[in-house]
Amino acid sequence: MLTKTASPTTITLWNGREIPRLGMGCWAIGGPFFAGDTPLGWGEVDDDESVEAIDRAIELGIRFFDTASNYGAGHSEDVLGRALGNRDDVIVATKFGFATDPQTKQATGAFADEAFIRRSVETSLHRLKRDRLDLLQFHINDFPLEQSDAVFDTLEALRSEGKIDAFGWSTDFPDRAARHAGRRGYVSIQHTMNVFEPVPEMIAVIEGKGLISINRGPLAMGLLTGKFTADKAVGAKDVRGAALDWMVYFKDGRMAPEFAARLDAVRDLLTSGGRTLTQGALAWLWARSPRTLPIPGFRTVAQVEENAGALEKGPLPADVMAGIDSALGHA
Repeated sequence: MLTKTASPTTITLWNGREIPRLGMGCWAIGGPFFAGDTPLGWGEVDDDESVEAIDRAIELGIRFFDTASNYGAGHSEDVLGRALGNRDDVIVATKFGFATDPQTKQATGAFADEAFIRRSVETSLHRLKRDRLDLLQFHINDFPLEQSDAVFDTLEALRSEGKIDAFGWSTDFPDRAARHAGRRGYVSIQHTMNVFEPVPEMIAVIEGKGLISINRGPLAMGLLTGKFTADKAVGAKDVRGAALDWMVYFKDGRMAPEFAARLDAVRDLLTSGGRTLTQGALAWLWARSPRTLPIPGFRTVAQVEENAGALEKGPLPADVMAGIDSALGHA
């Protein structure tokens, strides 16, 4: 669990290690994978470019990388393993719960039984080239609360066996986040959070239980980079073009008009203090709670450099935060 905040842009992890309050999300570098014809990745990638970007992140002090066993049907873990191997100065977090076929790049189902969890752990260890998983997260967001007890019993056992160092849940439901907070080794919740979605109920649970808030979607799947216009569409293999219930920021591969309007309302506030829009979005998360650890996605060295550059400028000031709350109608 988080024990202290040494500075506004560092965080102390469950193992006592102090790292910058910024991770790198590795969904995009996994490349394409699908559920039937529906894309679940972010399009084609260049693995050499991905490794170069990871190397640059390390140079800039980043020490937290988040992936999942199904990203790119395992390819994201393979790329991280190639780039990082078993180096002990980096935290690698991965997830389990969704099965994929590496040959066909197809999703094959969601599973949470003990045998599946143990197979998934061994596969992730092999791909990542690590002796132990630093952080293993349950990936099924809405898994039934009562049935989750057996899942976390298995994670406790894996921790006792030395296979994993800590565990958490990737979920957007505060009741699920709180369910296992008393377990030894349960340290984090990964959840959606960004300027558009401040999720106060989730933050209240996380702060109350002393957990770490790992923020997925910190840039609203790219909207908060400012790189999208009304007529700019994503590629054919990009998940943002899929008709998925949870795809709220994009519709038919283009940014949703209601979010474009909300972005315009806070653009000047987010870019205060010489920040880029991306850096302002990350700075908002740091100001929102001392327990936040955003994990923006990346595919290029330039993206890594812009993300890491936010650390130098720190959290947004209180008056700017108040202005954003007012502009977006946050309580």
